[in-house]
Amino acid sequence: MTDYSQLGPLLERIKAFNHERGWSQFHNPKDLAISLSLEAGELLEHFQWKSPEEMQRHLADNGHKIGDELADVLYWVLLMSDHFNIDLVKALDHKMTKNEAKYPAEKFAGRHNNKYDTDGKYTVT
Repeated sequence: MTDYSQLGPLLERIKAFNHERGWSQFHNPKDLAISLSLEAGELLEHFQWKSPEEMQRHLADNGHKIGDELADVLYWVLLMSDHFNIDLVKALDHKMTKNEAKYPAEKFAGRHNNKYDTDGKYTVT
């Protein structure tokens, strides 16, 4: 399990890493978002065109590489949240509260194809 209490020290390490290299000057909102998207794309490459069986083998052989890509994504999420002064724990807690209201378990449990239409009415497809 992840020890989320370590996110603060990791963020400080990321900021020091960037400061020591003079890279903070390049961290504007657009380029931060692009970097996050690019790293997420690299993560997706591990899953593209693989059957469930192939994915199991790939995970067994390349789990460390997937971990590296997840770390790259987290790096940019932490850097962006700091840059935008967003408390990730509060933001995620708020988002989960919204999701719990929008997707009540009694309507969505065990289903992946339930949707809301453009008027916000719940439908089963």
